[in-house]
Amino acid sequence: MSTAHTTPRKWRLATVSLAGCFGCHMSFLDIDERLFELIDHFTFDRSPLTDIKTVGRCDIGLIEGGLCNAENVEVLRAFRDQCRVLVAVGACAITGGLPALRNHLDVGDMLQAVYGQVPNDPELPLPLNRVLPIHEVVEIDYSLPGCPPPADAFWQLLQDLMAGREPALHKGLIRYD
Repeated sequence: MSTAHTTPRKWRLATVSLAGCFGCHMSFLDIDERLFELIDHFTFDRSPLTDIKTVGRCDIGLIEGGLCNAENVEVLRAFRDQCRVLVAVGACAITGGLPALRNHLDVGDMLQAVYGQVPNDPELPLPLNRVLPIHEVVEIDYSLPGCPPPADAFWQLLQDLMAGREPALHKGLIRYD
């Protein structure tokens, strides 16, 4: 009878920030020393922790920020294709957040006012007429509300997903600010 030790499976986690302030990523990092525990359970793919710019197949994708240009939409769709579970993180991903405050403005007029002309450079991504929350373009599996969500909310979400439980954040971890 074999007594060989098997290493538990590591989950693959990827993150991306689109049109937002990167505050949700900073809140995620606020789990502090628990990051070391996450390393025991997760391999990090695309994320600011790895500086990997593309995403491979992953178990969980955390995405913050809304969609303000064509490049954001392209990145989001590619990210969704690679992530088994996609979590919309923060107000910008869920509702468009602060970037969506421009939605009542005409994009051409706004660019004219800012640049004195409408830029015509192939290096610049085409702006969308309005900032979109990510669920208007792809299916999301879970939302983690807040601006930003507290670090403990990230921790609880990941613990629940690893345990095969439906994420259940208690009232103190859910913020709609």
